[in-house]
Amino acid sequence: MAQLPHDRHHPAPPVHPVDEKPGPKRLIPAALQHIAAMYAGVVTPPLIIGQAVGLDAAGRTRLIAAGLLIAGCATLLQTLGIRNAVGNRLPFVNAASSAGITPMLAIAETTAKGHQLPAIYGAVMVAGVFCLAVGPFFGRLLRFFPPLVTGVVITLIGVTLMPVPVGWAQGGDKGAPGFGDMKNLALAAFTLLVILLIQRFAKGFGKQVALLLGLVIGTLAAIPFGMASFDGLRSAPVAALPTPFAFGPPEFQPAAILSLCIVMLVLMTESAAGMLALGEICDRRCDGATLTRGLRTDGLATLLGPLFGGFATSAFAQNVGVVSLTRVRSRYVVAAAGGTLLVLGAFPVLGAVVSLVPMPVLGGAGIVLFGSIAVSGIRTLAEAGLDDSSNIILVAVSLGAGIIPLAAPTFYADFPAWAQTVLGSGISAGALVAVLLNLFFHHLGTRSTSRTAVLSAAPSGSGTQIP
Repeated sequence: MAQLPHDRHHPAPPVHPVDEKPGPKRLIPAALQHIAAMYAGVVTPPLIIGQAVGLDAAGRTRLIAAGLLIAGCATLLQTLGIRNAVGNRLPFVNAASSAGITPMLAIAETTAKGHQLPAIYGAVMVAGVFCLAVGPFFGRLLRFFPPLVTGVVITLIGVTLMPVPVGWAQGGDKGAPGFGDMKNLALAAFTLLVILLIQRFAKGFGKQVALLLGLVIGTLAAIPFGMASFDGLRSAPVAALPTPFAFGPPEFQPAAILSLCIVMLVLMTESAAGMLALGEICDRRCDGATLTRGLRTDGLATLLGPLFGGFATSAFAQNVGVVSLTRVRSRYVVAAAGGTLLVLGAFPVLGAVVSLVPMPVLGGAGIVLFGSIAVSGIRTLAEAGLDDSSNIILVAVSLGAGIIPLAAPTFYADFPAWAQTVLGSGISAGALVAVLLNLFFHHLGTRSTSRTAVLSAAPSGSGTQIP
């Protein structure tokens, strides 16, 4: 008699944690953690750009709604994928990157009033096409990103992003009168303490939602002291679907296009680093095909986003930190977060509820998030063979190059604009130096030593071909 395929004699194969489908009791809180961690970062670019081009409150609300919608679509594409064409199928969050703010502000300053957003959107769309064209080559270059290099990049993601939660802990807005007040720092410290206590004494699922509980308790503690503003909730419209070309048709200016294409290279490097980091954290290492599909999603979101008011799209490192901290690696959790972003974009009044979380509360949680990313990088480096003197030099110089923009922000002030764009990001600068030194130490020279180094350094499953 034929056996059923999944009876006790033929048990179903185990499901990888990335493909696990948690029940609602686990899925909803875990997805909310991702929303809480990324919301401030998603709304930052449209807020800053909207103010710079002179949009009123209603215009900025439209920009924010568009950013949330595009982030939701891109995140769903990444996590669920479409056949073998689009999506890395990892718990990967995509949204408008803050790395593009500075060049977009420069475009706004050099463009006539009324043409600023169209010029920005035209440049972003071309940058999306550029990403689609160049993306496949990043997959082929994966052999040059062994654990030694990815460990450096993951560590730098955590270290170079640390000023972000520190700024949030002080109040978020440097121009505000209360920036850096002790009450802000105390609220951030209280939130951090709550998260630490939950991590210490909670068990099972309680530990996995420690970040969310810390955000909720921190926000509740802020209300009696008047530190949680309800103004955004009162003024937000109930529904506000973005319309195509609401700010005018795109305009294509050569200088603006060049600057955004350079930025796109930086974003692709950071996005690739995020995918490699998630692959390590999730025990599903990212191969060349996965990297290509992920960057293709970035390119599509960057190309189509400006039609509705979005900007250049890339990985969100803080959500890598959420996965690393909670160890909830299911891509369906992040897909649920993407669907929530769509709803928040369509109904701004719901998005305003998330914005009730005070910046100091986000700051206290952010220290844990970004610190956990750095720890993941250190763990990867520890497994990459630091007993070799060449590897020690590679890591030391790469980390130093990545920390320069953090330690001395004006170090590259006299460099050409394109060099400032690439080297001014600690993540891209450190990644570039790590790749070049890996080439120098492990891929150049005699064929025998190169072959040995590549065999020992290449990630498993990367598809590396040794000549």
